[in-house]
Amino acid sequence: MHFIDEAKIYLRSGNGGAGCVSFRREANVPFGGPDGGNGGRGGHIIIRATTNLNTLIDYRYKQHFKAKTGMHGMGKQRDGAKGDDIILYVPIGTQILEEDGERVLIDMSYDGQEVTLIEGGRGGLGNTHFKSSINQAPRRSTPGELGQELWVWLHLKLFCDVGLVGMPNAGKSTLLSVVSRARPKIADYPFTTLTPQLGVVYVDEREFVMADIPGLIEGAHEGIGLGIRFLKHIERCRVIIHLIDATHDNICEAYDVVRNELESYSELLATKRELVVLNKCDALDEDQRKQAIAQLSNHCHAPVYGISAATGEGIDALKRLALHCADGEPDDV
Repeated sequence: MHFIDEAKIYLRSGNGGAGCVSFRREANVPFGGPDGGNGGRGGHIIIRATTNLNTLIDYRYKQHFKAKTGMHGMGKQRDGAKGDDIILYVPIGTQILEEDGERVLIDMSYDGQEVTLIEGGRGGLGNTHFKSSINQAPRRSTPGELGQELWVWLHLKLFCDVGLVGMPNAGKSTLLSVVSRARPKIADYPFTTLTPQLGVVYVDEREFVMADIPGLIEGAHEGIGLGIRFLKHIERCRVIIHLIDATHDNICEAYDVVRNELESYSELLATKRELVVLNKCDALDEDQRKQAIAQLSNHCHAPVYGISAATGEGIDALKRLALHCADGEPDDV
């Protein structure tokens, strides 16, 4: 299944049914009076969040949704039935934005959340409604109200506890495959990961969700590479694991590139809690490893944790640390 995290759709609620002009006609009832029923309301457009979806692919191929018109009123004071509502199911984390893509109308943040985005038109009134002591045989009714129409953007932002960031080939997909049952594509070339990948990590009878996004390169916040489309998916995470390739020619520069992209993209990402992790430490000897960790730690003014996703070195400790940080506890637990 393709991962689709954006879609623009057209919505139109149903028109209300018209009221009816009718008079009671029965044997031996010469002046039966008005008995026209009211029209039914038009169908609503309803948005509902569900855990059964993780992509907006359903809205890539069908983009127009129109609710049904309410039934017209009938004689014998029979009101028209309401038009059928349309319920649109979206993944948790979907934001509904105005047509300009700027203002957020709704943020679907939990399973089962349901919001009536636009209401159907009210039904018209039948002539029974206009009966009075002065006018006992009104021939007046009203039409139903017109439905509303709206273009909106659907933007999906994944919910996760821990987000993985780093330059291409830093080993993020390998790490995700080691700590969880996720099976992302792994290969020895940049941009192997083309879409966000989620995995559930189990540690000490607890669990948390980790997300891997495509690698970031310089200028990602301006649309260069793949990062700009997917940085939003780690905006909701509690902690960021910044993964750096220990075999990179300049590990400090690699750190700065990704860090600058996070800060340029949004202040929210810039203030996220960050764990700096040096991966592929198995490729270095003991002295090189100590030197690299010390150099990077002095540069970023934070602890640096050395691991090897390929051999499993330091993985269990990193999982526990990530869980503690996601819980809001200090790093040095």
